[in-house]
Amino acid sequence: MEGRVTDQPWQGDACSLVDAFRAGERSPVEELDAALDGIERSDLNAFAHLDPSGARAAAASADVSLPFGGVPIGVKELDRVAGWPFTEASVPLKDRVAERDSVLVQRVRAAGAVLPGLTTSSEFGGVNLTRTNLHGATRNPWGLEHTPGGSTGGTASAVAGGLITLGTGGDGGGSLRIPGGFTGLVGLKCTYGRIPKGPGMIVGSLTAVLGCLSRSVRDTARFLDVTNGFDHRDPYSLLRVDGWEAGLGSHVEHLRGKRVAIVPDLGVAVVHPEVAEIVQRNAEALVADAGLEPVDLPVKLPELSYEWALSGLSEVRMELGDLYPDCEADLTLEIGFGLKVATEIYNLDVRARIEEQRTTMNEAMAAIFDDVDFVIAASNPDVAFVAEGPLPTEVAGTRTELGNNGALTIPANVFGSPAISIPVGTSRELPVGMQVLGRHHEEALLLDLALLAERERPWPLVAPGSPC
Repeated sequence: MEGRVTDQPWQGDACSLVDAFRAGERSPVEELDAALDGIERSDLNAFAHLDPSGARAAAASADVSLPFGGVPIGVKELDRVAGWPFTEASVPLKDRVAERDSVLVQRVRAAGAVLPGLTTSSEFGGVNLTRTNLHGATRNPWGLEHTPGGSTGGTASAVAGGLITLGTGGDGGGSLRIPGGFTGLVGLKCTYGRIPKGPGMIVGSLTAVLGCLSRSVRDTARFLDVTNGFDHRDPYSLLRVDGWEAGLGSHVEHLRGKRVAIVPDLGVAVVHPEVAEIVQRNAEALVADAGLEPVDLPVKLPELSYEWALSGLSEVRMELGDLYPDCEADLTLEIGFGLKVATEIYNLDVRARIEEQRTTMNEAMAAIFDDVDFVIAASNPDVAFVAEGPLPTEVAGTRTELGNNGALTIPANVFGSPAISIPVGTSRELPVGMQVLGRHHEEALLLDLALLAERERPWPLVAPGSPC
């Protein structure tokens, strides 16, 4: 995984950049300057805020013996960095500033990372494209007219676009796997609670997890080593597990004979035929590589109604406080409309239906994992749609509900189980992601399956022609 000359941002993965620092082939200051220059020249609109002076000070004193020593890592703008904007990508909160670092940011800093700035997100992380009234549309480096997805769109754009090697993100309904699939990156959604949230952790729907978007499996494993483990500010966080990177590739024999169902549409989504064919072909290759036992399992996941979408809006309402409803005109169409509808119809009966739907989904997912160890599906119903939106209502000439866009990813969020998006090629010159869903607490097996795919069928680490 080679980098380029020093006047360009590193085009390899973050681990190889650390190796270059340690070998004296490149310095953290050189890398930061190249990254900042690339960001300034870029038309991706991947960053919402930059802190060049703070980043240069960190780069000048970086300890390259640390896991991410000297590596520029972008922070998704929904996270907290002390002294930086904490806007939720929303105009009504544009003047709000974070008073302290989040636990995630504390741990990334402690691992030696240099933080150049905040990467763009959808407003409150509410939709899977990154276009807001505050920052405009963020663009996909594989095709600027397309979205990198959302809500972790800025991180996806910056990492796939060759500006930085790694960035943080979150996944409450696919917000790592969707942009990972759209931009050709590795996107791991961990078991719920693997990486703690806080301070100010909001319990909410118990679906959102933290993570990263990366160019390689080992980068994601190292990120887990750095960030996982219990913190009492998040009472639902899990105990620390060590050895994610060191254990890569060590579960190959354990994988043999495990049962897998290949269901590109999960029995609930409308998937473009070409995307489905690419996923099916790569899934069969991965099954053969790993020695898995394919099972013809009928999968038909339940659909979640619009009421489910309303359940997360209580968090948005809490954040806006007394600013709402006067600020409604400043909100994006999706968030403004959702809040209005939720305010008018949300009641105990609606809440009961939401809980019933969650129970139904949990039981359906549990029944699947009674019979198989893994399910392989598409990460997205189709390749990336237009950057400005709206969300697509048609796939390959077939009308769909808006919920189709997250139908493949939301089930793992509701169930709390891990899933990973792996790059598996292109359709119409845009990336396709293959999603592998696993049982709770078995991220190590998903990482080893992704590692097998990476070794046997390597993917481009950055989009063609990057950095922009």
